[in-house]
Amino acid sequence: MTMSKTVLVLPGDGIGPEIVAEAVKVLEALRAMAGLDVRLEFAQVGGAAIDATGSPLPEEVLARAQAADAVLLGAVGGPKWDSLETSRRPERGLLGLRKGLEAFANLRPALLYPQLADASTLKPEVVSGLDVLIVRELTGDVYFGEPRGVRTLPSGERQGYNTMVYRESEIERIARVAFELARGRKRRLCSVDKANVLETTAFWREVVTRVGRDYPDVELSHMYVDNAAMQLVRAPKQFDVIVTGNLFGDILSDQASMLTGSIGMLPSASLDARGKGLYEPIHGSAPDIAGKGVANPLATILSVAMMLRHSFARADLAERIEKAVGRVLDQGLRTADIASSGTRRVGTVEMGDAVIAAL
Repeated sequence: MTMSKTVLVLPGDGIGPEIVAEAVKVLEALRAMAGLDVRLEFAQVGGAAIDATGSPLPEEVLARAQAADAVLLGAVGGPKWDSLETSRRPERGLLGLRKGLEAFANLRPALLYPQLADASTLKPEVVSGLDVLIVRELTGDVYFGEPRGVRTLPSGERQGYNTMVYRESEIERIARVAFELARGRKRRLCSVDKANVLETTAFWREVVTRVGRDYPDVELSHMYVDNAAMQLVRAPKQFDVIVTGNLFGDILSDQASMLTGSIGMLPSASLDARGKGLYEPIHGSAPDIAGKGVANPLATILSVAMMLRHSFARADLAERIEKAVGRVLDQGLRTADIASSGTRRVGTVEMGDAVIAAL
């Protein structure tokens, strides 16, 4: 079985080009050994695009992303562009890409490979067997709410402000995605909010509860975000699927990543209503190690597995990548972020080559 698909590859900044290069090698290997019919196109976003065009997301790049069947992204940002005004910084390119693709459903799995139980900062008995899926709403909340900015008050004091806002339809659609995913797992969904303080999230809880009536086979619970943060560290295996807003999801998914041993292990998928996706590791551009050949490419490679599963309906090839990563870890190969005594430290390219060999 073959398929003709176009993937737009956006390496980005910092370690982005290094880790994306290894993920591209995996796609090319599958094209050669498994008949995967994909065409790769390349463009720039973020700081690299600013340097080339003056814009973090050129209109032509957004149009190409919208025309592609999937987008593979590395990371954006770095101190080189920190002095730019907010609207022109690399991160605005990423936010614009998510918005332009209408990629409202961000799936962030926190899955602990058993070989990395000792790499977590928590006790192995706390994290062993961890398999949590965080579903983050991605195109609303304070990241996109208006009005926003910095203003001067009549007193002369300056004030920064952002708006947390969600429409009922936005909450309902992300809730349905989460309920459907929970149906395919352990049928437990925890909705995270701050309903005791924020009207927006009290409304969130109301809408999620209403949607839950359509899913009587899924156990729905609610938790305040501060408690959820504590519970993720205290007893993370109590969770199956977590659904939450953009801001809370950003924070909680990064926290959950460390339960698995390293943020360098976690992929993500950002999907639109039709299953088209933007795929990227959840970590940033790590400018402090850029160009050193030590970055962990596994999260980006696993993002390719998510692409094959969610956008291309090739769960067989997705599982093949995931099993290959497991075999590499069985061999004791580790990048610096997951290295421990008794393992062999390798660089970015060697780790990518090892995954391809394991395929």
